[in-house]
Parts: sequence; C-alpha cells; structure tokens
Amino acid sequence: MLVRVNVTDTRDRPLRDLRVSVTDRCNFRCTYCMPRELFGPDHAFVPRDELLTFEEIARIVEAFARAGVTTVRLTGGEPLLRRDLTLLVRMLTAIPGVDDLAMTTNGALLQRVAGGLADAGLRRVTVSLDALDPDTFRRMSDTTTDVHVVLDALHAAKGAGLWPVKVNAVIRRGVNEDQVVPLARLGRDEGYVVRFIEYMDVGHTNGWRRDEVVAAAEVVDRVHAAFPLEPLAPRRDGETANRYRYLDGAGEIGVIASVTQPFCGACTRARLSPVGELFTCLFATRGTDLRAIVRNGEDDAFLDAAVEGVWQRRTDRYSELRTAATAGMPKVEMSYIGG
Repeated sequence: MLVRVNVTDTRDRPLRDLRVSVTDRCNFRCTYCMPRELFGPDHAFVPRDELLTFEEIARIVEAFARAGVTTVRLTGGEPLLRRDLTLLVRMLTAIPGVDDLAMTTNGALLQRVAGGLADAGLRRVTVSLDALDPDTFRRMSDTTTDVHVVLDALHAAKGAGLWPVKVNAVIRRGVNEDQVVPLARLGRDEGYVVRFIEYMDVGHTNGWRRDEVVAAAEVVDRVHAAFPLEPLAPRRDGETANRYRYLDGAGEIGVIASVTQPFCGACTRARLSPVGELFTCLFATRGTDLRAIVRNGEDDAFLDAAVEGVWQRRTDRYSELRTAATAGMPKVEMSYIGG
C-alpha cells in the first residue's frame, strides 16, 4: 500500500511531476538545444555503463511516488535511443501512485514502436515539431530526417491510442514564426494539441538572445487571427501551458511562456538525469547524486529522506529572476535533463 508524504518546498510547491531522462544522446541537433558545433562527432556523451539501469530508475521513481509524484515523463536526449524502452515502461506503469506515464520524443523512431509502447502502458506522447515546411524543419532540427517521418509518427501514435497526442513547437524570431498558423491548422485537422514554446535560455550553448523570443501573446494573436480562440482554465495546478480553445470547437492549443509570463510559483516538477542526478529546475547549475545512494546499498528510508530533503530545501524561481546577466550563466543542458 502506497503511503504518500506530499512533500512541499520553501514556497509551498508540492512535488507532483518527474521528468526522467534516460539518455543524453540524440539523433537530432536542434539549434536551440544541441547545436552541432558544440555537440559534434567528438562530443563525450555519458558512457553506457554510467547510465542508471532500468531497475535503478524504477527504484528512484518509487521514492518520488512516495513523496507525492503522480506523473512521470520519459525524456532525453531522445528517449527512443535507449534500448528496450518498453521494458522500462512496464516497470514504471506497475509502480503504485504513478497515474500518468508519458514520453517526449522527436518522433524519428516512434512509428515502429508506438504500438508496443502503448501495450506496455505508456499513456501519452509529446512530439517535438517546430515546422511543417521541410526546409525550415531541417534548418531547426539539423537532421537528415524528413519532416514526413515525424508526421507519420504522429499518425502512428494516434492509431496506437497514445492520446491525446501533443506537439511541441519552439518558436524563434526570424526562423519559424511563419509556421505558427500551419502548425495550428495541423492540430485542428488531426486533433493534436499543439503547444507553442517561447525560445528559452536553456543551458549555455544555444546562443540565446531575448530579441529572438516570440512572445506567447503574439503567438496567440497569430492563431486567433486565423482561427478565433478563447482562454481555457487549467486542468490542474502546476500546468506549464496556458490553454486556449477554438471557438468552433476544433480542439485547443497551449502556449508555454517561461520568458514573458514565468510560472515558477506553480512549478511542481523535478528532473532526474541519465546518471541519477536530481535537478529541481530546468535552469539549474547542479544536481544531487541519487545514483550513489542506490548503488551504495542504502535502504528505501535513506533514499526517501534524500528526495524529500532536496525538495524541502528547494528555492528555485529562475524564470522570475531572469536577466541578461543570468541568461549567460552556466546551466545544465536541456538535452541532459529533458525539457
């Protein structure tokens, strides 16, 4: 029987969501996440024997469930580069208290495994897709993968029952703001929930500049001009996206406005790195080593105390404090701990 602690941090924010990065490797080189000039052929990724095993991941997730986590999302890097991921999905689905297991992926490898993931217990997928125009897609993702491979993956996920299918699109000034309406139209036509994300200063390698941020309000205006919208209430506390519904009933969109409308005050998310470090913010500089606790043979009470203690001391509110100076500070890369 699961006994929850329902731990809260220094700002009374509960721990409800856990992002689990299963690998730091990726088959794309998106310019806002893993620019090729810094993540080239000689880049040193985490050695495979240093990655958490599936059994270690499951044990740590169990500790988070006891601390109040109900939603777990598999991320990377590209999570589908991790072998036998369906085995991990089955293990996590069986954990008491984990009510919602989802995954974020670039979609390149999703079509062939969507059915198996659904059968294993995965409930939902979010697919990153920043443009429908082939040239713009290729320029942003810096990959030889054709955009139609990702579109086919979306259809496969929908057919497998991984629903609702969400599409994440990072919008960058001068690069893909002309793709906002086409992406919204895709969501309307296919029933996907498209979420537009402000270009953020994740890590310290993507060359972020504030004048390249397309504000969420501008995105909403662009979509509204083509397909009238109205605001929707959040489904639950701690949602990252502001929701809008089409007036004609053809679904909804979301906008994630970390830069122009910070939501730190309601953040309920922790992140686990591929080697077992606990990060309490997407913009953190360092994490807490949980792998050592697991591999040193400590019992569950010791592990629980470590997880709870880190969260209880949490003070993070980076997006509320963001300035030109903080944007240039070294931070953990998003490709390492997931977005």
